[in-house]
Order: sequence, then C-alpha cells, then structure tokens
Amino acid sequence: MKINIDIECTPQEARTFLGLPDVEPMQQAIMQQTQERMTQYLDGMDPETLVKTWLPAGIQGWEQIQKAFWSQLAGAGGPAKKE
Repeated sequence: MKINIDIECTPQEARTFLGLPDVEPMQQAIMQQTQERMTQYLDGMDPETLVKTWLPAGIQGWEQIQKAFWSQLAGAGGPAKKE
C-alpha cells in the first residue's frame, strides 16, 4: 500500500508547524553584513587602487625587473667558465 500526502504551505508556515525557530531576523542581519563587506571589497577593486597595490614603485619597478632579466639572459649566453 502506498499513501501520498501533498501539503502546500510556505516555508514560514512549515517552520511554525514543526516548531522550528524563526531565523528570518538573523538571516536579514547576516545578509546586510555580507552586502556591506562586498561593497567595501568592490570599492577597492578600481583600476587605480589595483595598480598602486600591485606596483608600488610604478614604472621604475618594471624597469628594474627588466634590467635584471636582461642581465641574467646576457650572463647565461656567455662562454662557460673553467675552474
């Protein structure tokens, strides 16, 4: 024998019927905090701030990296040293 019971109710009605606590105020508070944090995070994502964060020395830092890279390549292609 198989019995099917269909109950149509909202989640709030089901929680009340089963005696579960009302968590809606807590959910609203957490969602508000999450939204504020995301807004603060996205404010720091503008291109100017990202460039300042990633490249604190600006173009001079790139020039130093490039010089170091080319000096390493130039040294690697030279004649082998005999000891």
